[in-house]
Amino acid sequence: MSPRPEEAAMRREVVKRIETVIKDLWPTADVQIFGSFSTGLYLPTSDIDLVVFGKWERPPLQLLEQALRKHNVAEPYSIKVLDKATVPIIKLTDQETEVKVDISFNVETGVKAARFIKEYMKKYSLLPYLILVLKQFLLQRDLNEVFTGGISSYSLILMAISFLQLHPRIDARRADENLGMLLIEFFELYGRNFNYLKTGIRIKNGGAYIAKEEIMKVMTNGYRPSMLCIEDPLLPGNDVGRSSYGAMQVKQVFDYAYIVLSHAVSPLARSYPNRDSESTLGRIIKVTQEVIDYRAWIKKKWGSKINLSPELDNRLKIRDQIAPCNGEQQQNRDSEPSYNQRLALSLASTQQLSSGSSASSVSSLSGSDIVS
Repeated sequence: MSPRPEEAAMRREVVKRIETVIKDLWPTADVQIFGSFSTGLYLPTSDIDLVVFGKWERPPLQLLEQALRKHNVAEPYSIKVLDKATVPIIKLTDQETEVKVDISFNVETGVKAARFIKEYMKKYSLLPYLILVLKQFLLQRDLNEVFTGGISSYSLILMAISFLQLHPRIDARRADENLGMLLIEFFELYGRNFNYLKTGIRIKNGGAYIAKEEIMKVMTNGYRPSMLCIEDPLLPGNDVGRSSYGAMQVKQVFDYAYIVLSHAVSPLARSYPNRDSESTLGRIIKVTQEVIDYRAWIKKKWGSKINLSPELDNRLKIRDQIAPCNGEQQQNRDSEPSYNQRLALSLASTQQLSSGSSASSVSSLSGSDIVS
């Protein structure tokens, strides 16, 4: 699940092709990457988010659409102009790689959010491990997009940041903390203990659980807190979870994952008939053969192109897109296990703990009584 160098190289080529078309139209335009590709928290099938900065009275969506068609960048019939959306965008699928791309104009919020997430990835070195597994978990249940009834990646990341900020154990934020334990505790918090009806999540100023009534006081008139209420740390007055109408379905699958993993690491798991044939993490996460084949194709085609020039990195503004959380980790990246490998090892070691201690330490995190 964790990004590979050849997958980053392939995506850079996609960005380069689209940037070339944009620069032909507007030589002074500035193309920037945001979203999961910018932070490095992308899955093999994730979209690429681009924003074009320039001087236009209105976003020139149709003009860019025509140019992309002319240069055969996208698959036939894949280009769509969503000019009525809250943020007008062009959606397309790259013809050579099948990577989906969203292009917007003069919208700074995405770039700021990516910068914000990178800062917390430096602060909490365990954050990428949790996010990639959680994103895959929601993806295979069609709960990784707001318009399909799930939650956005930004909401998920803010939930994970809050989870680490407010964890009752200080050592939970250490780089050598048991990731399997943290994953189970995350599912316990948001699947069982968190009070979605009364409590909102605040990230700024060190993080806090706050009563929704307090959030309403600082929001615009007529605002009603959403079920998954998350204060936007970058945009005062915005509730990040406002559009997540399927938040309770996400809560249910988190609860399911907590039950499955808790049973899997309990002493009783030693007697499970399929204990040796199925990994602990494999009980809740599956990677399809289609994705495995797609990644193998990428490795075969782009494996020799992973050493790109520094100039290209700087021009595309993704110098630190999949960098781990500090320079020392970057140097040792090839010798360290990948995100999912390390989590699988952590879950295996979690089986050595008693079932009573596997996840109960997070029960005081619930937020259910914070409103008082």
